[in-house]
Amino acid sequence: MKDAFGAPQSLLVLGGTSRIALATARRLVAARTRTVRLAGRPSPALESAAEELRAYGADVSTVDFDALAPETHETVLGKVFAEGDIDVVLLAFGIAGDQERDEEEPLGAVRVAQTNYTGAVSAGLVCAGRLQAQGHGSLVVLSSVAGERARRADFIYGSSKAGLDTFAQGLGEALRGTGVHVMVVRPGVVRPETATPAEPAAPRPTTPRPTTSRSMPPQSAPSRITAARGTAARLTRYGDAASRIAAAPLEAPPLVTTPDAVATAIVTGLRRRSGTVWVPGALRVVMSALRHVPRPLFRRLPM
Repeated sequence: MKDAFGAPQSLLVLGGTSRIALATARRLVAARTRTVRLAGRPSPALESAAEELRAYGADVSTVDFDALAPETHETVLGKVFAEGDIDVVLLAFGIAGDQERDEEEPLGAVRVAQTNYTGAVSAGLVCAGRLQAQGHGSLVVLSSVAGERARRADFIYGSSKAGLDTFAQGLGEALRGTGVHVMVVRPGVVRPETATPAEPAAPRPTTPRPTTSRSMPPQSAPSRITAARGTAARLTRYGDAASRIAAAPLEAPPLVTTPDAVATAIVTGLRRRSGTVWVPGALRVVMSALRHVPRPLFRRLPM
């Protein structure tokens, strides 16, 4: 049960090695969460994550959980809930896959779908039933902005997140009035906290704003991109500033986030009992605009 200040006392993480999940767990433990269960495939990374959280003073244990074995979910998760009430369940597992390879090897695409959607549906329903039985609790589902509109670069992953997002929204409606709260979290591109040679945190440079100089050829690539952005901006009704952001690449600085930023938004959303959380918040306006951009123009946006 939550304490007198409304802080959750227990947390179950499905996907115990997720960077976002661990950042969230650290914040919740710092805010008086005392019991943490990290569910995932047995691995040194899972044990290391448990040790890290124990150092913060929490009672932490690991749970052998496999998203690709839905026939085990009722038993495995049932045992966790049998040990005591769970205040927050964070569904954070998922794989990105390899778009190019998975198009050529469909079994890879199936694995993405089964992990991100089928496994999440199974685990989500089991946890929702247990939360409903205890009469309280929150189910936090990590979705993605990739599920908002299909892109050539990641439509396999995006389609799995679109399905998960719709499922979580519907589950939230089904649980209204039961005392169970469902929150969908839609992060943008998540980068590490600090840059490394292998995986830089800084996004690729964006095209500079056009100037009044006459030296730029009128048909240059930057000019065409700028024209596409300008057209997208005119299609929105959210003001000039929001329109400029909406016409930028999804990997542009205003739309990139970090695990810590997502964790902070999750904790805030739990406190407010939000239904949907966008990270960063500007994505809500951006995607509202991009949903209505005609497909031929959408293809030309540098995303």
